[in-house]
Amino acid sequence: MKTVMITGCSSGYGLETARHFHTMGWNVIATMRTPREDVLPKSDRIRVLALDVTRPASIAAALEASGLIDALVNNAGIGGFGAFEATPMSTVREIFETNTFGVMAMTQAVVPQFRSRGSGVVVNVTSSATFVPMPLVAVYTASKTAIEGFTGSLAHELGAFGVRAKLVEPGYGPTTAFSRNSAPQMEGLIPEPYAAFAGQVLAQFAEPSEFTTEPDVAEAVWRAANDVSDQLRFPAGPDAVALASSA
Repeated sequence: MKTVMITGCSSGYGLETARHFHTMGWNVIATMRTPREDVLPKSDRIRVLALDVTRPASIAAALEASGLIDALVNNAGIGGFGAFEATPMSTVREIFETNTFGVMAMTQAVVPQFRSRGSGVVVNVTSSATFVPMPLVAVYTASKTAIEGFTGSLAHELGAFGVRAKLVEPGYGPTTAFSRNSAPQMEGLIPEPYAAFAGQVLAQFAEPSEFTTEPDVAEAVWRAANDVSDQLRFPAGPDAVALASSA
């Protein structure tokens, strides 16, 4: 029986992915900054651990408690929406600490055990915003695009050891972590000259033809984790699939 560790499981994609892997018979280590046992089924195949991907000591403690794993899903992330000129560099760094450096730190922490066993997979959840330029999400897109390049290179670097690296690229959904978690970063980031333009962009975000759902992403993560081909990218959701095919 295989074991997966998933970051950011308190809600959204991470929570649905944890449920899906459990349903499919895996052991699940569901991590979150503030552990909540009530959001997941009661099962001897589910463990909930505290983990803040921006803190090295937290990463080390979670991995020590989890033991050997077969797959790491780097799902934890925060959103960001606003005019770049109004975005403090402290906010830029905050977004990168979770979306970019946190992913890298988690990956670096698990690679030694994967390499030594000659097996394992890292699945990094990014965004369909990496396919085509989108306005007012420059910092968020940059943080996710960095992981696209990182994962592609890593797939080559670790392939010789039997270790795989994959990308899952969700489309836009109104209940995604981006929508929920970007609110604190948005405060004061739409100066008056940008107000009319930002209103048009938000209106477009609110009315796509099809939304990406949490089960869409969970299924894509499942496929990526079990894929043994050279396929790197797994777009998730109808809009992401369409963007990927036209990118």
